[in-house]
Amino acid sequence: MDILPVLLKEMEQEANTTRKFMALVPDDKLDWQPHVKSLKLGQLASHIAELGGWVAMTLTTPELDFQKNEYKPFTFSKNEELMEFFEKNCAAGHDQMAIATEPQLLEPWALRSGDVIFSSGTRLEFLRVCYCQIVHHRAQLGVYLRMLDIPLPGSYGPSADGN
Repeated sequence: MDILPVLLKEMEQEANTTRKFMALVPDDKLDWQPHVKSLKLGQLASHIAELGGWVAMTLTTPELDFQKNEYKPFTFSKNEELMEFFEKNCAAGHDQMAIATEPQLLEPWALRSGDVIFSSGTRLEFLRVCYCQIVHHRAQLGVYLRMLDIPLPGSYGPSADGN
C-alpha cells in the first residue's frame, strides 16, 4: 500500500475540520487568554494556521534549526487575514505532499536548536507529528471557543452544539 495517498487524504480531512474552527475566531477576542500561562487566542490561531506549512517544510528541508531560523509569528487583526494565511499554508503542504515520493518519506529529519536535538527521525515520522500538532492545537482552540460561549462545529462527528 502506498502511504502518500493516505497521508494526503488525512491532511485534507484535518484541514477541512480545522477550517471550521478557525473560521470562528472572533476579531474582538484575539488578546483573550484563559490563563496567564496560556497563549492568547490570536497567538494560538496563528500557530494553527502556520502548521500546514510545516508539512511543506518537512518535505523540502532536512531539519528545522531554531538557532538558524528566527521564529516570527504571523500576526493579524481580522479573521479574513488569518484564513488567508491558513489557506496559503495548507496549499503549500498539499502541493508538496502531492509531489512527494515514498523514498523521500524515509529520509532523516530533525527538529533542533543548534546542538540540542529535540526530535529526530524520518520525514514520515515528523509529518505525523505535524498532523498531531494540528489536532492538538485545534482541540485547544475548541476549549477557548467554548469558554467564549461560541458554538462549536463537530470534529469527527456531531458536537454538543448540534453541528
